[in-house]
Amino acid sequence: MKSKKQLRGWYFYDWANSSYPLVINTAIFPIYYAAVAKTGDSDYVNLFGHSFLNSELYSYAIALSYFIVSCLTPLLSGIADYSGRKKDFLRGFCIFGSLSCALLSQFTSTNLVFGLLCAMGASIGFSGSLVFYNGFLPEIAPPEDQDKVSAKGFAMGYIGSSLLLISILAIIMKPTFFGLPMQEMSEAQIFLTIAPYSFIAVALWWFGFAHITFAALDNSPPTQKNTVSILTAGFHELKNVWNEIQCQPHLKIFLASFTLYSMGVQTVILMATFFGEQEIGLQSSDLITTVLIIQFIAIAGSYLFSALSARFGNIMSLSLTLCIWIGVCLGAFFINTITHYFIEAAFVGLVLGGIQSLSRSTYSKFLPKTHNHASYFSFYDICEKIGVVIGMFSYGWLTGITGSMRNSIVALVIFFIAGLVLLLFLPRYQDKQYISP
Repeated sequence: MKSKKQLRGWYFYDWANSSYPLVINTAIFPIYYAAVAKTGDSDYVNLFGHSFLNSELYSYAIALSYFIVSCLTPLLSGIADYSGRKKDFLRGFCIFGSLSCALLSQFTSTNLVFGLLCAMGASIGFSGSLVFYNGFLPEIAPPEDQDKVSAKGFAMGYIGSSLLLISILAIIMKPTFFGLPMQEMSEAQIFLTIAPYSFIAVALWWFGFAHITFAALDNSPPTQKNTVSILTAGFHELKNVWNEIQCQPHLKIFLASFTLYSMGVQTVILMATFFGEQEIGLQSSDLITTVLIIQFIAIAGSYLFSALSARFGNIMSLSLTLCIWIGVCLGAFFINTITHYFIEAAFVGLVLGGIQSLSRSTYSKFLPKTHNHASYFSFYDICEKIGVVIGMFSYGWLTGITGSMRNSIVALVIFFIAGLVLLLFLPRYQDKQYISP
């Protein structure tokens, strides 16, 4: 176990970077994008000679960003492990992501491509940094503490990002209280005026608090020298990881399950606001309130499922979350009112923190003894990102050909069921070194 200072520093990166998935991915930017990316009153936009639903185009852009990170991850994680510069790459992706968030403030209806590129840049910075951030988990906590440490990290992220979003929501709902002369503006006009400044706030929050992490964590010693080219080291390590996985059937099944259910989890997170705005017709304040409901329940959910894993094991706890996710998706197909949407949000919050935290710690427990943690988490993150690419592309494609996001929910249900079926092939109890009963 590392020092408490290093643990606190690790937690604070969740506090710092979680402002991006909450404000940019989920709460503010999707609403802003849906309002800006229009042709007159139509939700269709023209790009490169083709007509797309704005939500469909956004799905493709985010899928592409995750594909790019999947290609970069082996190269960079190998360099990080072999050179001992894991923290430096964490810092680099943080800077790139937060700068892209700040540039989103310049996105208008006249520069759609610029806005999509900035959204992709922020996504690349966020997801790329997580490869190296997650790679620190096995180094700062022993296997028996990793569920608890992982859950606390997610809880810190939920709390920190919620504080920022509450501040933004307060300004949107009561601008005159903060001295902003917007008495004659409608709620929609106020939102469109304030939203760009919220993107800058996310950039400052992310970059600023991340310095606590950078001050607390240390670069690891280089793991290997003069054996392979540093540029091909990551791919060499991934090949080694893949070969080792072939001898670990339980880890192999878990990663296959994780990839499948990540297709559903990440797509729900990224597209829930679009669904509420376009399928149910919710206002911006209702959508942001819904996101906050998810956040606060997710804090409790991450600790709840950590406790359940201590009692019943990680696999049983993850299986329970997937059953709830399947119910959430089936329910979403039929909802039509804001009350139903709030109920769905409550269930999403309950299982969101649990499945993210348990997935990370379960994988960490499966790892063999190694110093190349960034390479193993590189493989883990590639599996997740492949899931996001397939999930987002499927969602956008089905939305485009059917004209409704409800029909895309069918694909999500299939992903969750397939992930659950594979997970059930894993034994309920395993060696305590890996899965705690």
